[in-house]
Amino acid sequence: MNFECNMLISVLKLTKNGSALIKDINTEARLPQTLCMELLQKLQNENIIKLKNETAEIKTEERIKIAIKTATLGADIQHISTLMHWQEFEQIAAIALKYNGYSVHNNIRFKHENKRYEIDVIGCRKPLVICIDCKHWAHTITTSALRKIVEQQTQRTKALSDTQPNTKLNLEYTQWEKATFIPTVISLIPSAYKFHDQVPIVPILSLQDFINQLPFHIENVKTHQKFITSTYITSDEGLGA
Repeated sequence: MNFECNMLISVLKLTKNGSALIKDINTEARLPQTLCMELLQKLQNENIIKLKNETAEIKTEERIKIAIKTATLGADIQHISTLMHWQEFEQIAAIALKYNGYSVHNNIRFKHENKRYEIDVIGCRKPLVICIDCKHWAHTITTSALRKIVEQQTQRTKALSDTQPNTKLNLEYTQWEKATFIPTVISLIPSAYKFHDQVPIVPILSLQDFINQLPFHIENVKTHQKFITSTYITSDEGLGA
């Protein structure tokens, strides 16, 4: 593992609360002070961190970038994963959705047929309802494990659509005539698959591209379509909007 990788791991470890003393990063990385400052300055030039008053400050989205960069330099993915907050994935998803005009809701809990469900992030922009499961897997995932993840998220998404109109959730789509629910999984690192059973598997740094392209390729992903009115509800599960 090279010097830069050691320093990046130290930054991730010490900035979980948003900032860290440069001297602590230096100590943790076990690097000569001049080399540590050179590497930190490089990150600042890349707009990843901000050096101020002997402190390194970093935002959530930049921590994700550092995690990806550290992995590409050969660091152990499982170790990197332990340095990240679960909530960081949800925050990145929320930021990307809001930037693209979606209203965003985090950690939505609901009941359907006596079962309890929770969806990490829901983005609503008429007529789309993107239901995101933020996965924090720390190693190459097997096909069987990925299948289970996709099946569970598909089940959650269908359960959410089947509960509509559920005014207790106070979500925008309860006022729409029709909503198209899309199960989606996002991850820290790319999977060997971009889709599984037509459910998108999206690396976190590709989320913006996914959001941009989704309206044009909706027929290629699994959806649950719901017609909602004040007098009746019909449900149609299948492909396409």
